[in-house]
Amino acid sequence: MTELSGVWSKDELIEYFERTTVPLRLACRTPSGNLWMVSLWYLYDGDALCCATAASADIVDLLRKGPSVAFEVSTNDPPYTGVRGNGTASVEPDSEKELLRELVTRYLGDADSRLARELLSDDRSEVTIRIEPNRLHSWDFTARMGEPSP
Repeated sequence: MTELSGVWSKDELIEYFERTTVPLRLACRTPSGNLWMVSLWYLYDGDALCCATAASADIVDLLRKGPSVAFEVSTNDPPYTGVRGNGTASVEPDSEKELLRELVTRYLGDADSRLARELLSDDRSEVTIRIEPNRLHSWDFTARMGEPSP
């Protein structure tokens, strides 16, 4: 069971994850105990935050050695809103790039760009990082900072 705190209900958190298309910031520890952070595209599947990355990425080895993570999904412009939390990450192969295809559509709109073609290239090996949250904390500074400007 995920512990919730902050200003939003579970339904509001889910709606935020579904409509917000900024990268998720994911933090873990290195074997020497230092902190490591990466930004990844994500989607929320109802139970977990799911990200895709190259199988050769440093974060993949780090998560396999230590699956405890912290993360944040937050807006970059006022009024600031977001969700931060912690949880456990697992890494699974995505040989068909199913998650990556969903993320390309979510973040780029379609697979017609040069970036999308590079990411979906047959010579890239992809994995799914699945983050099961233990705790989620939401914030929304809209009342304090005002509505976003058009």
